[in-house]
Amino acid sequence: MTDFPWLTILWVLPAVGSVAVLVLPAAQRTLARCSAFAISIAVLVVAVMVAVRFDPGGAQYQFVEDHEWIPAFGAGYTVGVDGIALVLVLLTTALVPLLILAGWNDEREVASGAVSSDPQAVASGGRRVVHTYVALSLMVEAMVLVSFVSLDILLFYVFFEAMLIPMYFLIGGFGPRSADVQLRQQRSRAAVKFLLYNLFGGLIMLVAVIGLYVLTAREGLGEGSAGTFDFRAVVAAANAGQLGAGPAVLNALFLGFMFAFAVKAPLWPLHTWLPDAAVAATPSSAVLMMAVVDKVGTFGMLRYCLMLFPDASGTYAPLVITLAVVGIIYGALLAVGQTDVMRLIAYTSISHFGFIILGIFAMTSQAQTGATLYMVNHGISTAALFLIAGFLVSRRGTRVIAEYGGVQKVAPVLAGTFFIAGLATLSLPGLAPFVSEFLVLAGTFSRYQVAAVIATGALVLAALYVLWLYQRMMTGPVKEGNERLHDLVPRELAVVVPLIAALLFLGVYPKPVLDFINPAVGQTLTTIGHHDPAPSTPSQPEAGAEGRHK
Repeated sequence: MTDFPWLTILWVLPAVGSVAVLVLPAAQRTLARCSAFAISIAVLVVAVMVAVRFDPGGAQYQFVEDHEWIPAFGAGYTVGVDGIALVLVLLTTALVPLLILAGWNDEREVASGAVSSDPQAVASGGRRVVHTYVALSLMVEAMVLVSFVSLDILLFYVFFEAMLIPMYFLIGGFGPRSADVQLRQQRSRAAVKFLLYNLFGGLIMLVAVIGLYVLTAREGLGEGSAGTFDFRAVVAAANAGQLGAGPAVLNALFLGFMFAFAVKAPLWPLHTWLPDAAVAATPSSAVLMMAVVDKVGTFGMLRYCLMLFPDASGTYAPLVITLAVVGIIYGALLAVGQTDVMRLIAYTSISHFGFIILGIFAMTSQAQTGATLYMVNHGISTAALFLIAGFLVSRRGTRVIAEYGGVQKVAPVLAGTFFIAGLATLSLPGLAPFVSEFLVLAGTFSRYQVAAVIATGALVLAALYVLWLYQRMMTGPVKEGNERLHDLVPRELAVVVPLIAALLFLGVYPKPVLDFINPAVGQTLTTIGHHDPAPSTPSQPEAGAEGRHK
């Protein structure tokens, strides 16, 4: 238990800030933007303070707060962080200020088309477009943070589902400006598809959550006749074989949790909502979805699927690994064939999520460490590549790759940073994703050699889609319509430079992040009773042969 509610402040601050921004006077658009940015910086400061006070060699869960919430159901407000949750908290809180800054003008491009440029007209019409946009972003941040720090299964589930609502409005209510009715309809359909897929997954998970609660009540794990949603208590009972259910029931409950996380992650073949949502939303909202919200899915696999259902996780690991490998190759192949730059980057994320899930279910310390680090590195590299591409698209007004060419001659800084972000996406040595991808493949190979070898083929495809994309868009003669493109402005540089710096720093010195991750991964594997495969050793020579060599 902690005496100071650090984790409560961590998520309450953006939640309250979201409401505060929303009630500002309608005419105060700049104040709304600045307030949201300041709030996001304050949240980052709190996260850094938590990280500084966190002891990687201490208790598994730290800064624990435990209060009654719904005692009749055995549900409590219980929060705490381990090293895995902490690095994802840091990723989230570091990205949101950059996304607010990157999307400084995105809120003007609403789905309804044109927005009046007259501040008085906006105010008199009661339009709070700016306020709504930044408030929704802060609310998504708050809900994601609760999901990462929750140690109560019901509390996690509530916010796991609730974050879909503000994200739905960010996708469907804001996007690239267009007077084309068909494009606006496509945006609406993409938002609905995102919501329906994830809600359906959540409903399946709700059945599993209720089933798990029934087991805890039957075994008397809660107070009186109630069950419990306390994650730590349920994990202890599950690993001690005290849930009183056979393999068939536990397998079914595992599948309920896994299905919801596989939709959100997303895992092939449940991925089809992602490319549509990514291109329909503004670049900042798309990054918020892919780099932050979707990480709740992979985090859920690592924490809830593995730790609540260790035996079922082992049973279904070969199937999940097969789907992950298919997703790795599938996403890379489709990325190669795309003619839309934003959709291409979205498909690369499907491939990268396959690597993360592969590392999680390989169940070796090396692979799971790599998978957790990959969550962080993917968030940074995807943010860099998608935002820079978004800056370019906002200048040119089209996502079609063939419309570009020669951009490096008119916007060299934009082209150079795009190139570095692209190299990070293909996991070039010296950049952050290389370390995590190497760990995932090496850790997987020690237990699933065939899967690791096939997944390695995606490295060749990644080089193809990144380098070919750069060649078509940035090199060659300047195509008509590109000659007036301007380079990155100071606000955009303030977004891009920290991301590029993080990719370079973590590419050569990932130790600060690994120091948080390694102990947490070790504790997770110990809890579920999995150990790394013993290294193969050459057979000992026979005694007679040894004697002959002497």
